Amino acid sequence: MSDYYAQLAEKLQSTLQGKIVNVEQGNGEVTVIVTPENLIDVSTILRDDEKFRCEQLIDVCGVDYSEYQGSMRPDERFAVVYHLLSVGLNHRIRVRTFAAGEMPMVPSVVDIWSSANWFEREAFDMFGIVFDGHPDLRRILTDYGFIGHPFRKDFPISGHVEMRYDEEKRRVIYEPVSIDPRDQIPKVIRDDHRYMVAEVEKVK
Repeated sequence: MSDYYAQLAEKLQSTLQGKIVNVEQGNGEVTVIVTPENLIDVSTILRDDEKFRCEQLIDVCGVDYSEYQGSMRPDERFAVVYHLLSVGLNHRIRVRTFAAGEMPMVPSVVDIWSSANWFEREAFDMFGIVFDGHPDLRRILTDYGFIGHPFRKDFPISGHVEMRYDEEKRRVIYEPVSIDPRDQIPKVIRDDHRYMVAEVEKVK
């Protein structure tokens, strides 16, 4: 990690002490881990404090850790990650918070960065994460009648329903999925040059 980001991590740890869980460093990046209860306070400091000046929110995304083999706890299945940019100081800061509970929920940061509006709607649509205080939390990519949240690890690859336009009814209708599950096991092994390299490597 560069000296600049190492120093930035120290400033974050010192300024946000008592409001954050941890500051992680790696791959030349800094990540601030914060609880949902402190998200608004920490975000406001990162925007307004002269040491950080994160004027822009570049992206908000959801994460599903349900199949992650690390040290995540069961109540840490869903996380929301915020990518912040300081134009004036030319640095980036990542903020991560975990949305716990039956209905994963974190506060909306729309009042801090207006660009969060559509990003939060996307995370709500794809992951089912609720952003408390969002002015218009609706689906943004799927249809209003869509069932489930496609980016969750337990969502079936083929989905639950399929839709088509019915000429007789003159409207879009929903039906059970008619796609057969795809078999991932190859049925044909071809005897040609594509396997020659592998065989030569075995002999070596």
